[in-house]
Order: sequence, then C-alpha cells, then structure tokens
Amino acid sequence: MGAAHGIEGSFVIVHEFMAKGLGLKGNDLIVYARIFGFANAGKPYFESKAGSAGFCGISKRAAFSVVSRLKARGLIESIAKLSPAGGATLMEVCGTHTVAIARNGIRNLMPEGTRLASGPGCPVCVTSNRDIDTVIALARVPGITIATFGDMTRVPGSTSSLLAEQAAGRSVQIVYSPLDALTLAQQNPDREIVFVGVGFETTTPLVAMAIKRAAAAGLKNFSVFGAHKNMPGALEAIINDPQLKVDALILPGHVSTIIGAEPYRFLAEKYGIPGVITGFEPVDVLQGIAMIMRQLHEGRADIEIAYARGVMPEGNPVALAAIDEVFETCTALWRGLGEIPGSGYRIREEFAQFDAVRRFQPDVEPTQDPKGCRCGDVLRGIMAPNECPLFRKVRPRTPWVLAWCQARAAAPRTTGTTKEKTGAAASEGPLVEGSFGLSSNVSRETFVR
Repeated sequence: MGAAHGIEGSFVIVHEFMAKGLGLKGNDLIVYARIFGFANAGKPYFESKAGSAGFCGISKRAAFSVVSRLKARGLIESIAKLSPAGGATLMEVCGTHTVAIARNGIRNLMPEGTRLASGPGCPVCVTSNRDIDTVIALARVPGITIATFGDMTRVPGSTSSLLAEQAAGRSVQIVYSPLDALTLAQQNPDREIVFVGVGFETTTPLVAMAIKRAAAAGLKNFSVFGAHKNMPGALEAIINDPQLKVDALILPGHVSTIIGAEPYRFLAEKYGIPGVITGFEPVDVLQGIAMIMRQLHEGRADIEIAYARGVMPEGNPVALAAIDEVFETCTALWRGLGEIPGSGYRIREEFAQFDAVRRFQPDVEPTQDPKGCRCGDVLRGIMAPNECPLFRKVRPRTPWVLAWCQARAAAPRTTGTTKEKTGAAASEGPLVEGSFGLSSNVSRETFVR
C-alpha cells in the first residue's frame, strides 16, 4: 500500500466546490479533499482508512463512517442518474437485506418510481404451518427432545408453538448449531434428540455435516426434521407469478457464499432479469442497487457479484458436496407460496435413519391457516409488511401469524414515526438511526445536494 510520505500536505487542497457545491464540512470535507487529492495526483497512491484517520487526526471509526457516507452519496447519485424513466421494481430475497433496507431508510433514498420489494428471503417466514405442526407433533412424542434455533420457538403452528409446548412440559432445547444437538445426543443417550433443520443453503451444509458425523460416530439417538429450502427454485416461481412485475433482483449474500453465482444464471439468460449478489452494510446495498440500475440503463441482463469479499463465482465446493451427499431436492411447501417443485431438500435414503419423520411418523394435526393472514402477498412482494391488516397487531413475544418476522424487519428500534415509502402507498413507519449517521426519514434530496 503506497503512501505519500513527505508530500501529504499537497493532497489536502480544499476547493470551493467541495464546501459550496457538495455541502461538505468538518471531517467529511477534510477526508474528501484527501481522497480528491490522491485521485488527481497522477500517480497510483493508496491509503488505508487507518492512514487517513491518522493524518486527519480522527478515530478509525470516524474515518470509516466518513468514507461510508461519501461512498453512499456517490452511489445514490449514480442510482438517480441511471434509474429508468418509467421506474423499476427491484426485489430483495434475503431477510438481512430486508432489515438493512428498513433500518437505514434506503427506500426513501430511491428515485421516484423505483420500488424496493421484499421477497421470500427469511427462512423462518417461509416455513409452512404444516412443517411447524410436524415439529410440534414430534415434540409431543414421549422421549423426544427438540433441539432448535431460538427464532423458531415462538413461530405459531395451527394451534400451538414450540414455546407453548415447552411451557406444557415438553422437552425443547435452544441450540446455536447442529453440532450442539449432536453434543446433546451424546450427553443424553436415553433421549431421542431431534434437530429442527430450517433454512436455505446457508445452513443446509451444517446439517449435512452433522448427519455425517452422527453416522461416523454410530450415534443412534440423533435425527433431523428437515425443512430446508433452496433459493433458485423460489426465484423462478416468483418470476413466473402473473401478479408480479419484477425488473431485477438483489440477490442474497449469505446463500451465495455457498452456491455462488451460477445457479442464478437462468434469471438473466431465460427471463432477461438482471441480478446482483449484494452484501449487507448500507453501502453494500446501495452498491448492489447502483449496479442493477446500470444494467437496466444499458439494456442488459447479467448476474454480477457486488459482494466479492464474501462470494466466489463457483461458491463453496466443500459445502455443496456435503449437501449433495446427504440431501436430494424435492417439492417443498412454502408459507403463502404453496408447493414449489425442486425448491426443497430431503434426506437421502442412505441416511434415512436420521430422518425424524420417517423414524417416528408423528401424528400431525390438521393444518389451519390463520384468518386474515396475508403472508403470501407479503412474501411475494405484492404488498409491504406494514400494508398487511395484521401489521402492529402482532408482537415478537406473542406472534399471531408469521408476518411478525417481516413486521420486526420493518419496525426496528422505534424512536418515533415518519412517512416511509414502502410500495404503492406511503404509510407510517419507524424513525430510526441509520448507519449513515442519519435518520430513516432522510430523503434523497436532503442526502444528495
């Protein structure tokens, strides 16, 4: 990393346009002048954020925040310049993106006519009532201990939840990893440990490795309820939905660390839908949107990677091999979306002894969908979470329907209220502090001068 030793001062020249034209001041002005000087020095100088912090006499955290804000401003300007005249609908299909967009007020920063829709990206949200009912039925089998991630305990089935079953005396243990469930099985040989396997390709290889370890160790009291799903199958169903018009996709970063970019290629080649694999920081999301807008502006459709620090085009070969060894694809039932062929994973016959449903054949109650539930429309991006009639009528502690997951994403750390565009109509949303050092009610006009 080259440094401009001895001539650093020549790299900080404050021009009139920086203060009056761009409205910069304080640390933003000094750091921008420093970067501008480097960019116009005629030589390939580079400097770390720590180096800039030391030169400007500010903390590393302050330097990082300044650079993030400056990058965000540039990206927002690019989005505005490149956005289609007739507007565009961009759909993200990752729960973490849903939260990042809502918490940082990114919808408010979009040009007029640009809509950010939330698709089926939360693995808890898309788990069907039938799957929840099956897990509850397993919990009621004598001698079984359910091992599950904490976010599944409050999710309601037709008439109960794992939290309610635990209160009624059933054995439910919260774990942080499938390996914790293996340890439970080893420590409790007199109990049958059933791990609840829910999630996309991000968690599927972990469960596959746990099953392989159980087989290698000859562990007889460990099994898995498998409700894993894969993202590409759901995306094709979304694209073919006649009620939707999706112009481009903000593709998930976590899933893509496993599967890479190739499984999404059909979106561009078959349907002409651009997609960009995106990270999770606010600037990451803006970068992904800017890259999408450039594709739309240039009239092309490609699958690109903005999250290069975490995603390789080929994905993770070791994780993919583990999934393929233990699981095979199958038709899966998605909450609100119905059955989607090839969108799920089931345990292969060779590992059937670790399939909890085949092993215990639980008596599952008839599935009932809650009245007034619009999860399907929310998960398909037809309506925003806060347009659902049950929004604000459910709480994370006492959920009524699974829409609370999306409601939680749309209303984090509330400190007030503001009007935030979420779809066809603006509605009441939270006022929160964003990562740009701005509140979520900031508009594009006030952010970009």
